[in-house]
Amino acid sequence: MSLITNKCRIRAINQSLYRVLSAHRQSVDQRRTYRNYNEAFIGRHIGPRDADKKVMLETLGFKNIEELISATIPQNIRLTRDLKLTNPMCETDILKRLQSIADLNNIKWRTFMGMGYYNCVTPTPILRNIFENPGWTTPYTPYQAEIAQGRLESLLNYQTMICELTALDITNASLLDEGTAAAEAMQMCFRHHKEKRNKFLVSNNAHPQTMAIVKTRAHALDIQVDAFDGTKDVFDGRTKLGDLFDLSQYCGVLVNFPDTNGNVDNLTSIVEQSKAKECIVVVATDLLALTMIKPPGEYGPGCDIAIGTAQRFGIPLNYGGPHAAFLACRDYLTRLIPGRVVGLTKDAQGNQALRLALQTREQHIRRDKATSNICTAQALLANMSAMYAIYHGPKGLKDIAKLIHEKTLYLARKIAENEDNRVVTYMPFDTLKVVVKHQKYIRSKAEARHINLRYYPDGKHVGVSLDETVTDQDLKDLVWIFGAHEEYEKTGEIKFEDDLLENGIESTPLGRKSEFLTHPLFNTYHSEMKLVRYMKRLENKDISLVHSMIPLGSCTMKLNATTEMIPSSWPHFASLHPYQPPSQTKGYQLMINELENDLCQLTGYDNVSFQPNSGAQGEYAGLRVIKSYLEYQNEGHRDICLIPVSAHGTNPASAHMAGMRVEAILVQKDGKIDINYLKEKLSKFSDRIACLMVTYPSTFGVFEESIMEICDLIHSCGSAQVYLDGANMNAQVGLCRPGDYGSDVSHLNLHKTFCIPHGGGGPGMGPIAVKKHCIITSQYMIYRYLIQIMLLIIPLIVTFVHHNHFGTVSAAPWGSAAILPISWAYIKLMGGQGLRHASEVAILNANYMSVKLKDAYKVLYRGVNGTVAHEFILDVRDFKKTAGVEAMDIAKRLQDYGFHAPTVSFPVANTLMIEPTESEDKQELDRFCDAMIRIRSEIRDIETGLMDRKVNPLKCAPHTQRVICSSDWNRPYTREMAAFPASYIKPETKMWPTVGRIDDIYGDTHLFCTCPPVTDQLY
Repeated sequence: MSLITNKCRIRAINQSLYRVLSAHRQSVDQRRTYRNYNEAFIGRHIGPRDADKKVMLETLGFKNIEELISATIPQNIRLTRDLKLTNPMCETDILKRLQSIADLNNIKWRTFMGMGYYNCVTPTPILRNIFENPGWTTPYTPYQAEIAQGRLESLLNYQTMICELTALDITNASLLDEGTAAAEAMQMCFRHHKEKRNKFLVSNNAHPQTMAIVKTRAHALDIQVDAFDGTKDVFDGRTKLGDLFDLSQYCGVLVNFPDTNGNVDNLTSIVEQSKAKECIVVVATDLLALTMIKPPGEYGPGCDIAIGTAQRFGIPLNYGGPHAAFLACRDYLTRLIPGRVVGLTKDAQGNQALRLALQTREQHIRRDKATSNICTAQALLANMSAMYAIYHGPKGLKDIAKLIHEKTLYLARKIAENEDNRVVTYMPFDTLKVVVKHQKYIRSKAEARHINLRYYPDGKHVGVSLDETVTDQDLKDLVWIFGAHEEYEKTGEIKFEDDLLENGIESTPLGRKSEFLTHPLFNTYHSEMKLVRYMKRLENKDISLVHSMIPLGSCTMKLNATTEMIPSSWPHFASLHPYQPPSQTKGYQLMINELENDLCQLTGYDNVSFQPNSGAQGEYAGLRVIKSYLEYQNEGHRDICLIPVSAHGTNPASAHMAGMRVEAILVQKDGKIDINYLKEKLSKFSDRIACLMVTYPSTFGVFEESIMEICDLIHSCGSAQVYLDGANMNAQVGLCRPGDYGSDVSHLNLHKTFCIPHGGGGPGMGPIAVKKHCIITSQYMIYRYLIQIMLLIIPLIVTFVHHNHFGTVSAAPWGSAAILPISWAYIKLMGGQGLRHASEVAILNANYMSVKLKDAYKVLYRGVNGTVAHEFILDVRDFKKTAGVEAMDIAKRLQDYGFHAPTVSFPVANTLMIEPTESEDKQELDRFCDAMIRIRSEIRDIETGLMDRKVNPLKCAPHTQRVICSSDWNRPYTREMAAFPASYIKPETKMWPTVGRIDDIYGDTHLFCTCPPVTDQLY
């Protein structure tokens, strides 16, 4: 059966589901009401009122918005027809429709499949006060540390939790998922050995999805992945791993601890052998298990990296995500660690402060030499898991782990009473692998009780994993499934024998003896009152969209409507295991299919894969699709990725990870791609060009007139492809479509264009959209899971004849599926015309601001008709000469005015990139422009000598409450000018920076990335 046939089959199923749900369609009169409701929602999403738009257009010199768009977007790429989307719905009906879809997900089934995913209990104070709270969901990544101390403190708590549980020195502030973390760890090992050791060893008892992702990443980097049989003999040292493999040839070895079959093995032998050959040991582990078992960091200096997920620390299954992963390591690997790291430093007054450390490794600075392409972590979920640990404390966590372990030992003992079954897991924590006489019979009994187990593809084994939600009835049902007498169900009672835990894992040399989470922070907030107050105290330190606009260019901080957000925490979306059969997840399949159809309609592409769970992952996946397509065309030798310097910051690092060589394309003085320079590159490397990776409109904020010509030039080079970065898709929706004007592949930032919130640095979502000729390679990512990863629980057979593929990029088939309802709802609420108008107003707002600011600042780039796209760059480089003021000084001064800074020094050093989005109204735009104009006046005072070049409101910004209230005020400007520089800044509403100007140099030279001692003032 072909892929296309299967796709048609899935569509047919979804269409039948669609007909079932269509029974609730309204009458003609009610449909007329829809229009009024929907217009009300559009008016709530789009900031400027009609009267405001008129004034703004007059300011720009345009009669109507169509004139503005015609002057901004090239006519030859304009979309000249309406989008084929379903009729828009009102907010009330969208929730009803989503509830109908959610009800198709069968949550009556209990899932004990494990494989790194577990049911858990999300404490309701954390659910309500973090996950459902815009104060936590709508801030941006904490690059402006002075107004992000709350989230930084919470992420530092997360790092402390990971370091203490793993007993390692340093960790990052979360990664995307466990499989990605394993791939990043492999890349660290590869880099540490200067890319001279190109082999990596993996235990065959690793989770299959982890193995799949590691192999996918390794293939592009030309790393050979070998598997070893992770038997007890190998771990005990009776069979020497070093005798089976020459470890001096391997950059690293990955083991699961506990492994996918439930065993907790002694790592000593493998660690010692690997250390002797300078082979780095990577341990994939379970945080809850580490409360009871010896942590990786205590296995001597040879155990260097630990990876895993914090999902079972209060994060729902979410059908695969979003979840926060972790990567911890020894100090000597610090400079290689991917992602973000929170560290301690001092502010200008010498007070303790927090910031993101090691920021010089960021992708837009080091480009293809970056440590990683990860810019989207899972900050929101990391914060939730840290609060879970704080709420329970070390004793509470260990009590949860002990109860799970005790139930697992009880189940193992009961299974052993039936001679037809045998538990082969010899040292379990929470998972059992069982040899059964008749797997189909066990499966039929499990299905009779609506229970999902793990069925191994050999037809002989069944896996069962327990978690904190397992009840006595669950245990009774599991015992019955594995062959207890029928009367057990009626008369049996769950009574744990006294010797269960006495013979458990803690009684062995593998038991944990060291303490963990000893800091008072993890031993204080155990009552709901104290926890809620702590979370609120942290929230109050941060600027988010609930306070003011966040005008970050290229980051698109738009409204995340409450109606869109509500369904993400519904149990019917949040409680599903990612490997449950499709028959139990019909609602998800229907919603994902509808969202795919809508995104194809909006982009002009033919197919979408939702597996990449960040924009950067989407870039990587899209480039791998292109590389795989070229191999299918027998042009696998093409390995050069052309990237204009006006492209998005993560592009070069993504190209490097995809196994491509980066060649930069220069731009002209007006910011447009230098066509002649491009032609020279094409002439020089014609037979080696794999693709052009272009951002459109460019990160410089312009729609290039020659985009179709550029695409045609690339396509003239054999099978070379065009990758169009979808970061700026929010300026195109409804106005033009990449698939129409020459692009072959794009990723789509759902957390930008389609309203998934940033969450303080994640979650994100970066599905890839492709044209027809790339469908096979992109779809394989999903279908591979349906066959291999889901382990025969899905009756779907697909054959791949003469088609290439590249593997998988995420641990779950549909990435962070639980946040997809947000984008689905946004599209359905807005409709085709609403989405088009959102793009128009985004362009209108940006142009209005650029004109308002043009007399005070130089706008660096404009289009051929003098307009900008949805964002623009202010050139402030001259101020360094005239006043000693740089872009960062303006960014810090904006905090005194109550605003988050625009994007600083990207894509051009010492500039500010501003993007207002369509969600901000004219009054907010005017308020921000007024702040910028006032700051320009302050700079002018420095230029004319009215203010000192070193001690002035910009250089001393931001001004904290402590500084303003100090009796020791000796600055040559007033306190009022420092803290209340504009009339609209009121004492009762002012957002005070928590700390003064951050000292980055001190932080880099005194790297400290866990909770400070209790005597220090942060706590």
